[in-house]
Amino acid sequence: MPAKIHATAIVDPGAAVGEGTRVWHWVHVSGGAVIGRDCSLGQNVYVGNKVRIGDNVKIQNNVSVYDNVTLEDDVFCGPSMVFTNVYNPRSAVSRKDEYRDTLVKSGATLGANCTIVCGVVIGRHAFIGAGSVVNRDVPDFALMVGVPARQIGWMSRYGERLALPLTGNADAICPRTSERYVLRNGRCSLVD
Repeated sequence: MPAKIHATAIVDPGAAVGEGTRVWHWVHVSGGAVIGRDCSLGQNVYVGNKVRIGDNVKIQNNVSVYDNVTLEDDVFCGPSMVFTNVYNPRSAVSRKDEYRDTLVKSGATLGANCTIVCGVVIGRHAFIGAGSVVNRDVPDFALMVGVPARQIGWMSRYGERLALPLTGNADAICPRTSERYVLRNGRCSLVD
């Protein structure tokens, strides 16, 4: 199925928009952007030139995905969440050659109104709580909240809190899927 692009949206020439992707009201996709299949870009979303978006990514209303941001498959960006790409911006100082790369790995959730400071990596299936400010790398499956964001737990890939300590060695079962997770030396992983 071809992409569905609303009449009020602007998709600049050169942009790649995958099959089945829905681009809603008042969206602007810049010409160098690459967007995968089956994505949803909500009302008033902006996507920069140097942006890569995987498959099945959901970007809710009022989100700007600036240059040097990569969103892998199955990422969720909550309403009005924020990305940055310059660490120390000044209106009078051009820093377009100082953009820092931000990588959001597959399955991660970025809650409503959270801010992701440029230059970080958000791990697979990590969960960033609403309103949090992330200014450092986030491990796979980590649950992060606060300003600045701090880890308070672990989440399953289904989005359920896991009964695991923050550190040490332990095992847990997702209460919804019965998938097994292990914590070893401060790293959480899904047992295949």
